[in-house]
Formats: sequence, structure tokens, C-alpha cells
Amino acid sequence: MSFPTTPDDMTAEWLADALGRPPGALRGFTATPIGTGQMCDSFRLTLDWANGAETPATVVAKCPSRDEASRHIAAVVGTYVKEVSWYRELAAGSGVAAPHCHHAEIADNAIDFILILSDLAPARQGDQLAGLDLAGLGPCIDAAAGLHALLWNDARLDALPWLARDSADVVRALFPQLYAGFRERYAARLDRETLDLGTGIVDRLDAWLTRVPAVRTIVHGDLRIDNILFSPDAARCWLVDWQTLGRGSGATDLAYLVGTSIADPAERAAADRPAFDRWIAALHARGIDADAEALWTDYRVGALSGYFMAVFASMNVERTDRGDEMFAVMAERPARQALALGSLDLL
Repeated sequence: MSFPTTPDDMTAEWLADALGRPPGALRGFTATPIGTGQMCDSFRLTLDWANGAETPATVVAKCPSRDEASRHIAAVVGTYVKEVSWYRELAAGSGVAAPHCHHAEIADNAIDFILILSDLAPARQGDQLAGLDLAGLGPCIDAAAGLHALLWNDARLDALPWLARDSADVVRALFPQLYAGFRERYAARLDRETLDLGTGIVDRLDAWLTRVPAVRTIVHGDLRIDNILFSPDAARCWLVDWQTLGRGSGATDLAYLVGTSIADPAERAAADRPAFDRWIAALHARGIDADAEALWTDYRVGALSGYFMAVFASMNVERTDRGDEMFAVMAERPARQALALGSLDLL
């Protein structure tokens, strides 16, 4: 390897160079694990600069997961390639609320990579299990609109190979068997109606995978509050974990965010349309002429995406107690959303 993929492999000389500093500028560093991600391992690096006043004082290193299953699925669907490519090719100057990237490298095997990112502390990670109400989601909706406005019906959607990568055949082959395992694992945790929604998705899988959205743009693909950092006053946020980027309807990202975040079904039902209207207004403010009626249909269909991700991801990443409950919540909340919005009937 020509670059390190864990803090243990890094030297002060390599890290200084990655940060654009001369040899000898960095005496050393310490690494502390952070985050709850299961596809990657992340560390906060505390930097010991030779002059004592150099900045930044800390950065974040993002590395391949130590879990073999997570590394395998990352190679199959290109998750590490997508995140590194996002930072290399689109993030800088995009105006999207995301960390600054100091350094990004990935090997030809699509597994070994390293990202050195700005440390946004004291920003805090959202808590998927606790959830968030509509008021708390406001900055997230605005940040999502900033992402979606970036490539709204843009020719680059087809010109960037890492973004245009089609994993439909992989999903078509794997999802039915993954759902069978998911249903068995969560049979005692989820109610029958929630579990049966997965059967409906399997039965309509081709329609789901081939559906043409009202508008195509770049989508985050896993836009939930575990993947969002909030300022201490919660007035600002930054989107992180860019491993599931793709092309689709921004309304799907929004439905995923609302469906996975709001725990109470009645509260969520009352929030769907106000959240959607705020997103439309944020797009208009960025000069996007968005067709609200057509995109509302995309939103309703997109309510299935949180459940879909819960099934696909839970059976492919390292299993933990928190992860089991997180994926149960990720299926349960969007399932109620999709049932209320009649999502399956639109396929």
C-alpha cells in the first residue's frame, strides 16, 4: 500500500504531508475511535504540532471497516469509492453542508482507502434511536435541498461513473434472501404488519428498481440523523457518511429522513407535508423550478426506502446490539409512514 488505512499505519510525516504541512511540522498524534458507523471506522486524531500553535488541533480519519462482511459489501456496491469520489470531485465548492476534506485516497481494490476530514466538534451526531421532531429536522431539510439542487437534472449524473454505477442487478439478486433473514431475525421485535411490508416490496421489486422519478438528481441515499452532525444550538447541521450516493429523486431522500426520524406515527403523519413543503421552498430559494405535485408522488414512494435500507444494511454489516435496535427502528418507523401514505399501491 502506498498510503495508510488505519491510524496505527500512519506516521507523523505522512499525516503532516496529507495536511499540506512540511516535514517535521507534526511531532505526533493520538487517535480515539468516534461515531457509530458500521460500514467504516472513524477516529479523531489529536495533533501535536512542533510550533505548538499550528492548526487544526484535531482532524477525523475515516478508514475501511475491520469487519470482513462490511468490507465485502463495500466492494460489491462501491460504497467506499462513492464517498472518496464525492470528496475528490464534488464536495469542494459545492456549497453543500459537509466536512472539508484534507486528503482522500482509495486503492484499485475499492476497499482500502483513507479520508482525512475536518473535525466539526463540538458538533454532535444525531441519535437515530431517540429520533427528532419536525422542528429539529428543519436545518436537515434545508441541507438536503442544498445537496439536491447541486445536480438537478444535470448531465453530470450520467458522466460520473462512480455516481452512475447501477447496482440494480445486485439488489434484485440479494434483496429477497436478505429479507428472509431479516424477517427471521426481527420476528419477535417487529409487528406482523411491519414485517409484511417487506413481502410487498419483494413482490414489487422490479417495479421499485425500474421506476422513473419525476426528476433526477444526486441523492445521499442514507439521509438519517445518525449521518448528520448538529451544532450545539442545533441551528446548523452537516451531512456526513457519503457512501450511498446515487441518482434519483431528492424527494426520496426527504421521505427517508422524515420517516426514519420521527418516532410517533401521528406526529410523523402531521409532519410529512410540512417537511415536503419546506424542502420545495428551499429548492425554489436555490433557483430550482420544482414540480411539487409530481415530487409528492416520489415522496410517497420514497417512504419505502428507509425500510428497504434497514433490510439490506442490517444483513450485510457487522452486527452489534445498538445496530440491531437501530435497524429495527429504521424498519418500523418508515413502515408506518409507507402504510399511511399508500406507498406500495403506487408501484
